[in-house]
Amino acid sequence: MDTSVNAPRPLLSVVVPCYNEDPVIAETARQLRMFCDSVAADTDTELVFVDDGSRDSTRSVLKLLGEQDARIRVVGLARNFGHQIAVTAGMDAARGDAVIIIDADLQDPPDVMRLMLAKWREGYDVVYGTRTERPGESAFKLASARQFYRLLNKLSDVPIPLDTGDFRLMSRRVVDVLRAMPERDRFVRGMVSWAGFKQTALPYQRAPRLAGVSKYPLRKMLRFATDGILSFSTKPLQMAMGLGMAAAAVSMLGIIYALWLRVFTNIWVEGWTALMIAVLFLGGVQLVCVGILGEYIGRIYGEVKRRPLYVVQEYVGYQARAQEPLFSRSPVGDRR
Repeated sequence: MDTSVNAPRPLLSVVVPCYNEDPVIAETARQLRMFCDSVAADTDTELVFVDDGSRDSTRSVLKLLGEQDARIRVVGLARNFGHQIAVTAGMDAARGDAVIIIDADLQDPPDVMRLMLAKWREGYDVVYGTRTERPGESAFKLASARQFYRLLNKLSDVPIPLDTGDFRLMSRRVVDVLRAMPERDRFVRGMVSWAGFKQTALPYQRAPRLAGVSKYPLRKMLRFATDGILSFSTKPLQMAMGLGMAAAAVSMLGIIYALWLRVFTNIWVEGWTALMIAVLFLGGVQLVCVGILGEYIGRIYGEVKRRPLYVVQEYVGYQARAQEPLFSRSPVGDRR
């Protein structure tokens, strides 16, 4: 980053994905506006709220706030595309020299963004928040999240920092790299790790949820974990092959046992239990392996259709985008 006296003021974009955030969105906007005011002496700011097809009044509140503050911009998606796609839409719409991603539930304190901004000024391209404490979350969620990140690092070909979410600051060049990555099953924190550049951790204590409920129930958590593992590793395929070889070895033992019964005994009923166990075991292994293959093939199918990642219903606060095709992503590096 250029810190010379004559350098232009940097623009910081804060991307906020939103889905049914009516109980908290006004307070979120208030705190983020306070943050923008606190850094206004040397940094221009914009707040990019991405409404991910909310069914409550979230978008109406955001549009009203946008009329009151020119720094607030709204990207309204045509339906709910999911958190990671909403983050992607926000990065596409962000025009800043640096981009911060923060959720709307205020569990990630806005004050931490000032520390991220300071690290960026020191020359870091990525400053990711590392959660030291997570009050207000169930023991199951804490334990499952801890094990997920450790399992992901064992399976992934790219090291991904432990106990981190999407709360992070990224420089413009990192954002442009992410925008050039077109995959549909997106795992943004893994994509940022893959991109490289100069990265650093910023420990912080997560706050309790101000209002509302988690947008990640168990089903979505499992799907998110699957996306993270399958998007950054082919080791499940290797494990399936190993499991198949182990099953084949066990089956050979069963064949030897059956031949021994045939040659050396006249007992034919004995062994039926072992045979059924072998058949069921092999059938289970085959179904697991086919399921793993199906996950990868399904992702290939999704990619080759080449559908857009998301559909924008409306832009608010983006005059230059009024005539754009709402279903297309802007060219990489476009900072209108």
